[in-house]
Amino acid sequence: MYLQPHSRIALLMHEGLQRGTGKTGLAMVRYGRSPVVVIIDHQSAGRSLADLTGIHQTIPIVDSVAAAFAYQPDVLVLGIAPSGGTLPEPWFQELEQAVTAGLSLVNPLHTPLAQHPDLIPHLRSDQWIWDVRQEPPGLTVGSGKASHLPCKRILAVGTDMAVGKMSTNLELHRACRDRGLKSKVIATGQTNLMLGDDGIPLDAIRVDYASGAIEQAVMAYGYDYDLLFIEGQGSLLNPASTATLPLLRGSQPTHLILVHRPGQTHISNCPDIKIPPLPQVITLYEQVAAAGGAFAGAKVVGIALNTGHLSPTAAAEVMNATEQDTGLPCADLFRNGADKLLAAIL
Repeated sequence: MYLQPHSRIALLMHEGLQRGTGKTGLAMVRYGRSPVVVIIDHQSAGRSLADLTGIHQTIPIVDSVAAAFAYQPDVLVLGIAPSGGTLPEPWFQELEQAVTAGLSLVNPLHTPLAQHPDLIPHLRSDQWIWDVRQEPPGLTVGSGKASHLPCKRILAVGTDMAVGKMSTNLELHRACRDRGLKSKVIATGQTNLMLGDDGIPLDAIRVDYASGAIEQAVMAYGYDYDLLFIEGQGSLLNPASTATLPLLRGSQPTHLILVHRPGQTHISNCPDIKIPPLPQVITLYEQVAAAGGAFAGAKVVGIALNTGHLSPTAAAEVMNATEQDTGLPCADLFRNGADKLLAAIL
């Protein structure tokens, strides 16, 4: 693990605070074990983090890496996902500036940087570049053996990508730990890995080994913990997603939590693909999990709604309507806490 509790993070978030492309960075602010001492975002410099994101932390926002040096960071973390996964040239120049100044670098993008010829010459003996998305060695194909584990295995599934599956898992895990329960998060994406959770970067793994990689990660902890919260990825409804099926097969979940953004009627960036009514989505996930009886399957036991775009009154109304529509407990974990959904799991 590269990041340590004493690491002082400068978070590169250009345009990510206002455009919704910075969920990795915001998770580092909410859940990270290392302090974020400054955020870099040229669009939001000087503004309040709480006003922009609802996260009530007093972290200064500056317009450049050069301005961030005043806060004495020792690690620069990329908290954004630029379109196409490629950093714009001006942003790469800032990475080079940070490495030259002695900062280490955490890179969650698909493009590796640890061997970049423009960065290597500037690295000192105590510096490192961590390319998070790397396929681990020793992977095998899946076998379904996670179904024999004694622990509860909870998988968050979604009506689309980027609706809040990771946050749902982390909040449920936090609630378990607060109760003294033996709970662990299994990371499947770069953000949870950067937060220090064990697991694999699923989207960097060849498809033949995807379910086996999940299975391997779950089997490593399934006998030592009572609850495993497997980080969800993608959506069965999204044509660009290939991640959800390997998660279902590799983890053999015992419980599913469906995550949805109220008011979203179509797949993001695919306006011609409708999101079916939630009862139909629930049936889909349960049928795929069971595969006609080939596997034990799992039930959707609760609905996690992402209502950050709604007023408190509107959020309460949509939660009540969703409970009536699905017959399942429903909550926004940031507004209402995790107790209702955790009770359904326990």
